[in-house]
Order: sequence, then structure tokens, then C-alpha cells
Amino acid sequence: MKNKQVRFTTQTAMMLALLVVVQFMTGSLGQLLTGSLVNMILLVTTFMVGLNSGLFLAFVSPFLAHFLGIGPAFIQIVVFVALGNVVLVTIAWLTADKNIAEGKKFLVNGLFLVIAGIAKTAFLWLGLVKLALPLIPGLTDPQIAMISTSFTWPQIITACIGAFLTLIIVPMIKKSDKK
Repeated sequence: MKNKQVRFTTQTAMMLALLVVVQFMTGSLGQLLTGSLVNMILLVTTFMVGLNSGLFLAFVSPFLAHFLGIGPAFIQIVVFVALGNVVLVTIAWLTADKNIAEGKKFLVNGLFLVIAGIAKTAFLWLGLVKLALPLIPGLTDPQIAMISTSFTWPQIITACIGAFLTLIIVPMIKKSDKK
């Protein structure tokens, strides 16, 4: 039991470190690249380490990005991004085949991961764009419009790219882990 806990903690810490490095190194390269890689890391962590690890990273990563100066400037937005990530990871875990690492059911799992990405986007659009942004003090209408764009269709695209990469990478990791 102790070895399992050490392995879980070590793997979670490694994925967290990878997440921070990816956010830091790609933050200036745009949402498409950074968001796709972050979504991939969240999903890979969920299916390789476990749901608790995926949920931890999903929630913590936007706060780390914020404090490193590479995430949203307003903490209210960070909270919604964290919860959106939790939606992504939870829906993916509940719908996709837990044996995703075997590389089977590629299309079915891909569809479920896309659904998880759509659920994340819907949450961000309803919660952040429609409810929270208009209530954040100091934001002008042009700022709200600009921020809103980042939390609509680009979220589906980055989630789909992250899902596709996950479906390729997880079986490769699992295969190399067996050797």
C-alpha cells in the first residue's frame, strides 16, 4: 500500500511539474498551443495516474499559471477555468473507457473526450462569459468581449486537440511502461 501511495504522489508531482513547465514555456505562444497541451496533460494524468490526480491538476493548474503571471489576470476568471478543467476531467473519466491505455475504441473514446471538451466549453460560456464577466469590477465592454472570445470556440478546439493527443500518447506510455 505504501508503494502505491508513493508512486501516486510521485507521478502526480511529475505531471504537475510538466504542466507548469509547459505553461511557462508555451504561455507566450498562444492559447491554441498552450491550451491543447494543458488539456492533454490533464487527460493523460487522469487516465494514467487516476481521477484524483487529474482533478488535483485540473483545479491547481490555472492558479499556478495565474501566480506565475501566465494565466488570467483576474482571480475570478481563474476560478472558472479551474472548475472548467474539473468538468473536462470528470466527464472524460465518467464516459471514456478506463482501458483507454490499451488504444482500443479510438473513435468511441475520441467522441467521449470531445463531449467532455464541449461540456467544459459550455460551463465556461455559461458560468464565466454569461454570468461572471459582466460582474467583475473594472472590466470594460471591449475587455469583456475580448476575454469572452477566449472562453468560447477556442476551448472546444484546444480540448479536441488535447483529446486527440491523449488518445495517441496514453497507449504509447502504457506500452513503454510494460517493458
